[in-house]
Amino acid sequence: MPLSEHEQQLLAQLEKQLHDDDPRFASTMHTEAVRGRGSMRNVVLGVVIAVVGLGVLLAGVATHLIIVGVLGFIVMAAGAYVATVRGRAAPDKGAANPGGPGNGPSGGGPSGRGPSGPRKSSTFLQNLEEKWDKRNQGER
Repeated sequence: MPLSEHEQQLLAQLEKQLHDDDPRFASTMHTEAVRGRGSMRNVVLGVVIAVVGLGVLLAGVATHLIIVGVLGFIVMAAGAYVATVRGRAAPDKGAANPGGPGNGPSGGGPSGRGPSGPRKSSTFLQNLEEKWDKRNQGER
């Protein structure tokens, strides 16, 4: 079900605010969404391993050998794992960013942002806290 125009505008505002408040986290989340579930090579290899495991499982059932059936199940599970695991090289891109939190413009400290950055964030959080308090007081 597609989002309404109002919901799309709210989502765009939330994304913009996330980029303003914590650009490092926002870029990490963006690369996660772009990266997807895994490479085609992993999916094909995982499916092939799972099919082989299914064959071993069926052979174990046909021969009434429990150990062969269990081994087939383990091979099937390994195939499913290989098919769904993400590539190892992609997460290292985020780790290559030198400097910890608070260093440079992407850091969490006020020195990395303009004067309106922390004030805008704190105002947003204060509004949320006020709304939360009003809801809790209304229920009691």
